[in-house]
Amino acid sequence: MSIKTLATEMDGIVSKGAIVDAVKRFFADDATTSDYNGVATTNKQQMVEKMEGFAGAIAEVNGITHHATIVDNNESASEFTFDFNMKDGSKIYWHEIIRRTWNNDGKVAKEEYFNAQ
Repeated sequence: MSIKTLATEMDGIVSKGAIVDAVKRFFADDATTSDYNGVATTNKQQMVEKMEGFAGAIAEVNGITHHATIVDNNESASEFTFDFNMKDGSKIYWHEIIRRTWNNDGKVAKEEYFNAQ
């Protein structure tokens, strides 16, 4: 399956709010992540745990907007806006670029988040 097809499928799952499912389905076991707040994970299990904790802290999803995805060879970049009310009363509004490096097995080997605001 092409990286474009895989990225489109993954972005569709993320757009529906099933972020944990997207990680479980598309990440390689040794995938790494890093974000613009300095938080990093070094494998799929850590990312699953991170996303389960995050998803469990969401009180209400106000919106998830997928703006665009570009693909070049084994790299993809997807632009999203996430708008959440959290259980602790805070609000999260992220406009970000998610850059993914895909391995030869069609799994995400590396994911990085960039602030697009």
